[in-house]
Amino acid sequence: MPARPAKTLLSPDNHSLLMIDHQYLQMLTIRSHDASEIINDAVALVEAAEIFKVPMLTTTAFKERQGLVAPLAEASKAVKPIDRTTLNSWEDPRIVDWVEKTGRKKLVIAGQWTEVCIAMPVLSALDAGFEVYVVTDACGGASCEAHDMAVERMVQAGARPITTWAYVSELQRDWARAATAEQVTKLFAQRGGAFGQGLLWEWDLLSLKEGTR
Repeated sequence: MPARPAKTLLSPDNHSLLMIDHQYLQMLTIRSHDASEIINDAVALVEAAEIFKVPMLTTTAFKERQGLVAPLAEASKAVKPIDRTTLNSWEDPRIVDWVEKTGRKKLVIAGQWTEVCIAMPVLSALDAGFEVYVVTDACGGASCEAHDMAVERMVQAGARPITTWAYVSELQRDWARAATAEQVTKLFAQRGGAFGQGLLWEWDLLSLKEGTR
């Protein structure tokens, strides 16, 4: 029987990435996660999207009062954020138009707050026929309960939860894919904490370099 990956798996060419409102004032109110970890994971998502050439969009709300957090703004500087007034980004025609123009039916979303500015567009995109994946550790809510209940509500509606490093691993999937393997390893080492350092050590230990297998 031929080896066929599941159709639900993400690949660089089957999805787009939507990063919603990783901004300073919202970040100050996050109580479900450590804010620095959310920022680190959000930047990792953007850098992974760049490595794998995944279409990516950032959004803001009232950017004249609060910009994107600096590390994310720097990582995504090639992308102009869409600034909006709607709590539900799916009610902004510019954002829906961008998603539709990618031609991709899988949509990966991360941002804050989980219970408001993530839940509403996720539920709306699902209703519009998209397959939606929520990167739960790159999202944050006003409390652990608010975040957890929002994730549960989205999953009940059909969304698929995923975490940052599961996302990156799913895109790489095979270390023989030399075009991205070294960049992904560096990304893990830079932003993956203890797990990333362990992967880097294993990479060196096994001499998993281009042309060695």
